[in-house]
Amino acid sequence: WQKMLLLLLISSAFVLPWAGAGEIIGGNEVEAHSRPYMAYLKIKVSNKTDTTAYSCGGFLIRSDAVLSAAHCVAKKGVNITVILGAHNINFQERSQQRVRVVRWVIHHKYSPAGYKNDIVLLKLKKKAKINKNVQLISLPRHNERVTEGTECEVAGWGWTSRTGHPSDVMREVEQEVQSEEPCQLLFDNYQRQSMICVGDEYSKKAPYNGDSGGPLVCNQKAHGIVSHGLESRLFPKVFTRVSYFEPWIRQQLRRFALQELPASPSSQ
Repeated sequence: WQKMLLLLLISSAFVLPWAGAGEIIGGNEVEAHSRPYMAYLKIKVSNKTDTTAYSCGGFLIRSDAVLSAAHCVAKKGVNITVILGAHNINFQERSQQRVRVVRWVIHHKYSPAGYKNDIVLLKLKKKAKINKNVQLISLPRHNERVTEGTECEVAGWGWTSRTGHPSDVMREVEQEVQSEEPCQLLFDNYQRQSMICVGDEYSKKAPYNGDSGGPLVCNQKAHGIVSHGLESRLFPKVFTRVSYFEPWIRQQLRRFALQELPASPSSQ
C-alpha cells in the first residue's frame, strides 16, 4: 500500500487533468437493451464561426428528466438531443426515442476547476415512452453511501482505447469503489462528501472519453456520475456522488413540474 501511494504521488507530478471520462476501455459489449435507463447525449455547440459536435452519457430518472455531468453542457450555444433505447448509436434502431432537451439546470456551485458539483439535470421536451427498452433507474437516498469494495458497473459509448474512436455499441466495465486515499492524493479538489473514488488498480478497465455523464450503477441504483480522471492513467476515476445531491435533484424535479402548470409564468 505504501509503495502504491509513492507511485501515485510520483506519477501525479507528470499528469494533466483529463477533461471528463470518455469511452469504456477494456469492457465488454452489453446485451442489447439490457441497460434501458441509459441515455446518449448528442451535443452541438454553435458560435459565430463554427459548430462542433460531441457526445456524453446520461441516465433517465423520470420520464421527462435525465441526469448527466455538468461539464458536458457548461458551454455557450449548446443544443442537446437525448437518444433513449439505443444499443448501436450509429443506426436508427426502431427502439430509439430521440427527444430534444428544452432546458437544463447546472448545479449552482458547479466549478470546472476540479469538477466540483459536476451534475446537471436535463428537461426533455416530451415524456419518454416507458417500455422494455426505455426505463427509469432508481437513485440512492440522501447520503446513502456505497462502501469500499462494492462492485459497480459503468456503461457507455465512449472510446475503447486511449487512441481509438467512440464505440458504435454500448459497452460496460465493472469498477470497484475505492477508499478515498488514492483520489485525495491525485486530485487537489477531491471532495469526500460529493465525490466517489472508483477504479480497478490491477486491471486496464475504465470509463474514458465519451462516457462522461453516464451512471455508476451499484446494487441497481445510480450511485455515481462519470466525472473526471487523469489523462495518463486509468486508475482511479472520480464520480459525482448522486446521494449527496439527492435533495437538489428532487428540488429541480419539482421545479420542472411547476413550470408545466398552465398558470406558471415561465411556461410558453
